[in-house]
Amino acid sequence: MVIAEFSIFPTSEGSSVSRYVKEVIRVIENSGLRSETGAMSTTIEAPDLASILQVVSDCHKVLLEMGARRIHIDLRVDHRLDKEATIDSKLRALGKRP
Repeated sequence: MVIAEFSIFPTSEGSSVSRYVKEVIRVIENSGLRSETGAMSTTIEAPDLASILQVVSDCHKVLLEMGARRIHIDLRVDHRLDKEATIDSKLRALGKRP
């Protein structure tokens, strides 16, 4: 599995961007990939990097369609190849999941 921490938001649309973030979250949830949204970012789990990048692209597209003139994207990717890693396995290792 590939795990990514992802945030995307317009920086051109004033101090409150929740309506944009809500649409991005909808795109992520409709992607079919496992995800967990937090206060500042969303963690996404996918079988390959292409799936992650497709979701990022889809989110970017929806912000463009909403009229955003400047978009900020943070993306961190963890692709562990020596063993299977998931959102749950990473949280279990930290004692955050049973």
